[in-house]
Amino acid sequence: MTKKIFISRPLPKAVLSAAALLGDITVREDTSAMTEDEMVASLVNYDVVLPTLGDIYSEKIFKSCKRINVKLLANFGVGFNHIDVKAANEYGITVSNTPGAVTDATADIAIALMLMCCRRTSEGERIVRSNKWEGWHPTQMLGFHISNKKVGIVGMGNIGQAIARRCHFGFGMQVGYFSRSPKNLDYPVDRYGSLTELASNSDILVISVPGGSATHHLINKDIFSAMQPHSYFVNIARGDVVKEIDLIEALRLNQIAGAGLDVYENEPKVPKDLISMENVVLLPHLGTASLEVRTGMGLMAVENIKYFLEGKEPPNLV
Repeated sequence: MTKKIFISRPLPKAVLSAAALLGDITVREDTSAMTEDEMVASLVNYDVVLPTLGDIYSEKIFKSCKRINVKLLANFGVGFNHIDVKAANEYGITVSNTPGAVTDATADIAIALMLMCCRRTSEGERIVRSNKWEGWHPTQMLGFHISNKKVGIVGMGNIGQAIARRCHFGFGMQVGYFSRSPKNLDYPVDRYGSLTELASNSDILVISVPGGSATHHLINKDIFSAMQPHSYFVNIARGDVVKEIDLIEALRLNQIAGAGLDVYENEPKVPKDLISMENVVLLPHLGTASLEVRTGMGLMAVENIKYFLEGKEPPNLV
């Protein structure tokens, strides 16, 4: 019997073509997150669902179903904190994700944010576009030079290590990190015993940890208070890792010099306080936003589906 596969958002053509070879696919054309009713319907009416960020498959959703036909949630993305994996497993549903494909692209965005906020590039572009630039002069828009500075990385998984390599080899930065386990790397790094110690010793603090209950509001007023007034904060992880009101207060009190953000606590809502600040760079969750990377993520999700339908364990089982 042909399997029914539900894809929750439009994906690159190559991904949809590959998925179509595995079964009867239905692509939801809406680019916003699924509603609760849509998620319930997906679990009832399909064999496999390919969801992504924003599709909140909580225990409540599973309980709302009179019956569940879905056997695999093949998540599009490395992060899967929007899926209650424990509840899914209890209902006989396997969950997979797409690690690896996102590593370099996300690390690149971290470096972009570092440069943008430290060198004030967004602020400068706004001046040019508003026709307020009066010409070059020696003290115009002086920013913070990142070469040979200290970068602190919170979370030293694949993405954290990719950021660290770029910082060390590209900018000669001194790399410090905070992680659950020590890492054996081929360049010098310093592991700090506490997050506050790392924060107090970093010129730029970059967040690269998974989302979920274990890291919810990991970054709060205690961390911002430990940072130096000239230091910058960058988040390319998950929005709820940061207590946003504490970040806003730290910026307002000049406890830190600025911030670069690709993710937000209540996406896609961004606080007006952040929008109004000139020393904050705001990106619309661009971490993996390139055709090559999104195609790679999608094909990895499709491969997980293929293995599952063949009765094998998905390569990227959560």
